[in-house]
Amino acid sequence: MKRNSSNRKIQVFINFRGEELRCSFVSHLVDAFKRHGINFFIDKDEQKGKDLKHLFARIKQSRMALTIFSKRYAESSWCLDELARIKKRADQRKLRVVPIFFKVKAESVRYQEAEFGRNFWRLAKTSSGEQIKKWKEALESVSDKVGLTLGDKRTNKWVHRVDVCKWLKM
Repeated sequence: MKRNSSNRKIQVFINFRGEELRCSFVSHLVDAFKRHGINFFIDKDEQKGKDLKHLFARIKQSRMALTIFSKRYAESSWCLDELARIKKRADQRKLRVVPIFFKVKAESVRYQEAEFGRNFWRLAKTSSGEQIKKWKEALESVSDKVGLTLGDKRTNKWVHRVDVCKWLKM
């Protein structure tokens, strides 16, 4: 997990499908956070050999979570397990969650439809009923929050131009 510690008051956990977004949108977001001195956690190399407890501790230390939903997000049990923990903390009012819908519709996430849904149900076939229930509840809850929909070529320019701190209302 990469950590930028220049401003300890602001702490953001970024939940996303790394394989799909790490070298595109998320890299621009991380650059913007660094420019604004926002303390953030992003998984990079720490997952190798570590269990989810380590990531759950990072979620617990955070004041805010950005959940970046994308078409391939639901292929990852890691993403969905993190999301379930994020929802739990948000329900306890210990974490503010901002969903970002990157090239996917909020409804596709909320109701597990379209390509997002096909990926979710493919993963669900290899998962327990209790896991699926937690994931569905988290997807429905978080995708119902006010967030941001992004999906065109201007997205990366948006990250560079916007005052990230004001956008996140920190």
